Amino acid sequence: MSVLIAGGGIAGLSLGLTLHQIGVPFHIYESAAHLRPMGVGINLQPNAVRELFDLGLEAELEQIGIRTQQLGFYSKFGKTIWEEPRGMEAGYAWPQYSVHRGALQMMLYQALVSRAGGDCITTGARALGFEQTAGGADLLLADGSRKSGTLVVAADGIHSALRAQMYPDEGAPIWNGRILWRATTKGMPWKGEASMAMIGHDSLRMVAYPITRPGSDGLATLNWIAEKSFDPSAPWKKEDWNRAADINDFIGDFEDWKFDWIDVPGLIRGAEVVYEYPMVDRDPLPQWGFGAVTLMGDAAHPTYPVGSNGASQAIIDARVIGAKLLSHGVTPAALADYEAEVRPIATGIGQTNRAGKGPDAVLQQVEDLCGGDFVSIDDVIPSADLADHAERYKSIAGFSIEALNARPAKIKAGARVIR
Repeated sequence: MSVLIAGGGIAGLSLGLTLHQIGVPFHIYESAAHLRPMGVGINLQPNAVRELFDLGLEAELEQIGIRTQQLGFYSKFGKTIWEEPRGMEAGYAWPQYSVHRGALQMMLYQALVSRAGGDCITTGARALGFEQTAGGADLLLADGSRKSGTLVVAADGIHSALRAQMYPDEGAPIWNGRILWRATTKGMPWKGEASMAMIGHDSLRMVAYPITRPGSDGLATLNWIAEKSFDPSAPWKKEDWNRAADINDFIGDFEDWKFDWIDVPGLIRGAEVVYEYPMVDRDPLPQWGFGAVTLMGDAAHPTYPVGSNGASQAIIDARVIGAKLLSHGVTPAALADYEAEVRPIATGIGQTNRAGKGPDAVLQQVEDLCGGDFVSIDDVIPSADLADHAERYKSIAGFSIEALNARPAKIKAGARVIR
């Protein structure tokens, strides 16, 4: 009675920790030869933080991240459209964290190894597909071997080999014409020590937030994302994922974005290395699971990096799978129930983000209405409407304040699967 997990990223590691917590044997197969802290900054919403706290990782999160206190939207002239408290400042029972993605992955990995032992994960083991069996499913690896388990969970990301087996005609991820340049820079935080800023509009924007507390010199590590829209039919190096970029390709568009509270071109110039990504997602699937095999995380529901939901939803996936195993045992019925609960929510998030109706939609609304220049935002969009918009997205994504605070724990302390 074991669960085989393809992928040792945030999704796979969170599932491994959950399975260890509830007493289900598991093994993770990760394609990388060595796990390294890759990536840049991400945010963990309170619904995901709650689950990590329930895994006993509160102290570890405090070590690697910063509790986000505010989110603000600003026009291309640096004018305030909307600011709202985040995490516990907003009334949640759990904080929101801004954290380096690689630091989060390594924290999860180290916690898993310390609890379950280093032999719970095999690196340098790339999954190629699966095969249903009488007793469950086999995970097929690139070296020609197969591993037998009761259930197989694909946590192998947006380029998932298991998803490709399920949907062989799907093709490559879909580019929407936007390019992201991502990096970190040492600098002074703005508007307090833990505030996120989203500046601009659909065609050109900057997202920035600290992912560490300021040091003795007052400087923090600031994560930033510069984003620009192109014609989706235009030629671009869309096949180059996570490649180093030349800031001269885009800094000129942000040269005038120097405000009394943030210097955007200075932020860009201060980075040691900048990485370039196409903004991509995939169409939602009609089905994630087939028998003893299912998808989770980006393998199931890759979405645009809007609303800070990617890593959070992967963690939620892991916890719901754990809860369903407690209810149904290590059976395909547990995977079917997981999908029934999570797929509609994840599909709604992806479609909302793709339609430009995420929380940052207010940026383009203001650009359309007044070109980003105003004296009072209430003359452009009433504050009550901005508040309603922000709350609608939280509800779609499953982390409205009242609902989350009132929701019982997905997995009760001490719960174990009966074998």
